[in-house]
Amino acid sequence: MKIKVLGTGCAKCKKLYEEVDKAVKMTGLPAEVEKVEKIEEIMKAGVMMTPALIIDGEVKAAGRVASAAEISSWMTAAAKEKGH
Repeated sequence: MKIKVLGTGCAKCKKLYEEVDKAVKMTGLPAEVEKVEKIEEIMKAGVMMTPALIIDGEVKAAGRVASAAEISSWMTAAAKEKGH
C-alpha cells in the first residue's frame, strides 16, 4: 500500500508523518510511506490544505493531523479492499 503525507514541512506535517509511522507499526501491514513537500506535487494531488494524507491514491484527511488509530483503520480497510 502506498501512503503519502503531504505538507511543506511544518510541525503539523511532521506530526502526521509520526502518526502514520505509528499506524504502520500498529497494523503490521506492508506500506510504502512517502513525504511530499513540493507545493507543485501537493497541488497536483488536489489538496488545498496541509497536512494531508493519501492512502492508495485516495485523500483520507486534509488540513488536520489524523490519529494513528484513525490511520490504522483506513489502512486496514484499504488492505481488505485489495484482498490482503
